[in-house]
Amino acid sequence: MPDPKPNLAFAPDVAAQMAQWLVHLGAERRMSDKTLEAYRRDVGQFLAFLTEHLGGAPTLKQLSKLTPQDVRAFMAARRAGGSSGRSLMRTLAGARSFARFLERNGKGKVAALSAVRAPKVAKTLPKPLAAAAAKRMTETDLRAGEEREPWIFARDAAALALLYGSGLRISEALGLKPKDIPAPDTGDTLIVLGKGGKTRMVPVLPQILRMIGEYMSLCPFDLPPDGPLFVGARGGPLSPRILQLTMERLRGALGLPDSATPHALRHSFATHLLARGGDLRAIQELLGHASLSTTQIYTAVDSERLLEVYRQTHPRA
Repeated sequence: MPDPKPNLAFAPDVAAQMAQWLVHLGAERRMSDKTLEAYRRDVGQFLAFLTEHLGGAPTLKQLSKLTPQDVRAFMAARRAGGSSGRSLMRTLAGARSFARFLERNGKGKVAALSAVRAPKVAKTLPKPLAAAAAKRMTETDLRAGEEREPWIFARDAAALALLYGSGLRISEALGLKPKDIPAPDTGDTLIVLGKGGKTRMVPVLPQILRMIGEYMSLCPFDLPPDGPLFVGARGGPLSPRILQLTMERLRGALGLPDSATPHALRHSFATHLLARGGDLRAIQELLGHASLSTTQIYTAVDSERLLEVYRQTHPRA
């Protein structure tokens, strides 16, 4: 759990409340350490600006007296520093979350944060791969020119197959342990640990289980039941960067755009299920989305795909 690290921008009473806020987010909202660190950093940036803007580290009492002009000055400073609209929106969201925590706990109301509109950010749709390209990501012949051991090819193929075949995040796939993999003919589901420490059950195809089994049989390192399933060239946990580099080579071989990343395989999983008539609620559960609105973005992706097919093929288009 990240602490509000010593910082000139934190007055003692604010630092104490930040510590309690982060504990609340971790324990009750079940946010990951990575998310908590991002929240701490974003609120720290806001407080650091106020320290310079106000001439000293703001106390809880001073935070309650902030004006919309103070918040707008912060936004203008961040813009001048090159921050994108999305980054600024995230920072304000963190500051507002902290402000709501203070108000709920009787530590004052930072009304100025609610009085200022967050910047508008253009929505970007996920960019899934075509089904044929997604399937080819596991073909080892695409990497024929690489001087690597066969088990490396088998490992990468199995990991990428999980991202597309089960819709896993890269962290979820690399967080699997050998004991999580069902033995042949004993099961067709996995229990994965997702964001915020939440677990969910996902299906896994027999051919993917065979690929995992092939990798495990070829791997030169011992794979204890409680250790990482996917290991690197020296036997330690596999870095996400290795799979990202693998995707870079594969998309080069297939002539795919830069948007063809490991996470795009997860987008492809959801989009292709929806295109084949998959139920949106079921896809939400499979992806581990807390809100259906997050999953609904794939309906826009599918509609855009249909419109593109129409534009390209209709005689009068």
